[in-house]
Amino acid sequence: MILVTGATGQFGSKAIDHLLSKGVRPSEISALVRNEANAQHLKSRGVEVRVGDYTDYDSLVKAFQGVDKLLLVSSNDRQAVENRTAQHINTIKAAKEANVKYIVYTSFVRKTNFEDSSIAAFQNSHAQTEAYLIDSGIDYTILQNGIYLEMIPVFAGEKVAETGIILFPAKDGKASYVLREELAEAAAHVLTTEGHEKQIYSLTNSTSVSFSEIAKAIGNQLGKDVNYQSLEVDLFESKMKEFGVPDLYIGMFTMWAMAQAQGTMDVLNDTLEGFLGRKPTTMSEFVAHIY
Repeated sequence: MILVTGATGQFGSKAIDHLLSKGVRPSEISALVRNEANAQHLKSRGVEVRVGDYTDYDSLVKAFQGVDKLLLVSSNDRQAVENRTAQHINTIKAAKEANVKYIVYTSFVRKTNFEDSSIAAFQNSHAQTEAYLIDSGIDYTILQNGIYLEMIPVFAGEKVAETGIILFPAKDGKASYVLREELAEAAAHVLTTEGHEKQIYSLTNSTSVSFSEIAKAIGNQLGKDVNYQSLEVDLFESKMKEFGVPDLYIGMFTMWAMAQAQGTMDVLNDTLEGFLGRKPTTMSEFVAHIY
């Protein structure tokens, strides 16, 4: 039995799609959800739905009964980053009590000097979870996923086609953006093939891109010039406030822009290509689809 957590989320739901497409029988898949009412589409496909919450240990132990393999999709808790670490550890403890034999964990791409980056707290949460999982005695595979291509339209702004301007303080930094669905497909590959125990995989694209390149690609698709402006952080934040962007999002944009400026996510690896059996979707291909 394979259990997928976060099964109604965008990663977990795609992972289930790919498990089914790889020939795993619906009766061999369980989906962990917080709200059963949101999972009727999974039930209709023959997937067993189990209710549990990363913060509710007893619910997890109950949900993990009879599970051989667990896809632990990392928490998207919007509160303090430390909450995510506690939730992941809670889940791993529950899995061990329920005699789960194997955990695949969706982590995040990391360089050796990550402690100095603007997303250090976010990455440290993953590092702590990885360390706990490795020490748990459960067989594991850690997927250090690259930043999603789907974040590009968010960072570029919803009015880029109208204004022809991207404001984002990422300087000339590059990042290896990768399609979330292809990362979910890779997770399904790991769950359905042999030889991945005690492995840590870096799943990124084969090229990294800057926002100058992203702006050019968007402009080519729109048939107009798109100008990328990397403002100083203080000026960027004041501009965002003028535009009425909530402080929470301003902080998020600044954090990720600085991470790209620092090269924190500029990691190239061909493992994902090997798992997919094809080249990952490029930034230009993604932009052509979105815009």
